[in-house]
Amino acid sequence: MTVGVPKEIYPHESRVSVSPAGVATLLKKGFSKVIVAPGAGAAASFPDTEYTKAGADLSSDPYKADVILKVRPPILDSTENETSMINPHSTLISFLYPAQNKGLVTELQSKNITSFGMDAIPRISRAQVFDALSSMANTAGYRAVLEASNSFGRFMTGQVTAAGKIPPGKVLVIGGGVAGLSAITTAKRMGAVVRGFDTRPVVKEQVESLGAEFLTVELEEDGSGQGGYAKEMSKVRLLIQAYVVC
Repeated sequence: MTVGVPKEIYPHESRVSVSPAGVATLLKKGFSKVIVAPGAGAAASFPDTEYTKAGADLSSDPYKADVILKVRPPILDSTENETSMINPHSTLISFLYPAQNKGLVTELQSKNITSFGMDAIPRISRAQVFDALSSMANTAGYRAVLEASNSFGRFMTGQVTAAGKIPPGKVLVIGGGVAGLSAITTAKRMGAVVRGFDTRPVVKEQVESLGAEFLTVELEEDGSGQGGYAKEMSKVRLLIQAYVVC
């Protein structure tokens, strides 16, 4: 069985579905060949030479493999139609967002392509190793603080020098999910004074365990939903939340 890794053609997409280390792992697991499109990992700082060293085949068409691994859902429009490149009865594993891409799902069904949406995997402990949404959220929280610090204009950490004293930057992170907790950790490591806010009281302990201050709103409404996720709040709670953020 062969695995194909196409180059992502979505505008400004720099990710790749499999790293060179992932290629080596797939070959060890028993796949006969891992076909990687030339330049597929270039934007992610994975040159073709690293894929070749890992045992990848860069000469064949990755869309003709038995299993196609992608990041973005296949593009389906008049100018670019990735589904037409995929062989019928093959398997596609990628983000799909089926509720938003009903036309794509119908097209995949018509070609008898078995599809697995990485965005639809249950976010439970048993499936945590497959939780691509959380891994992307973790990266987003880290990147958000880096982008914010770049626009901040001075040091995040406080300094005392012969020239004077510089107070630390102050960071407010709204939301204590995966991205929020990653942002709090990053901001703390950069030396900022960090505060966190979330509509779910249970998040308070997680925020404080990372060394941040939790902003509390005294209102008898719990924002916790099923599975530990936040739920839609009433208009009153949303107004109070907006006031605290401002």
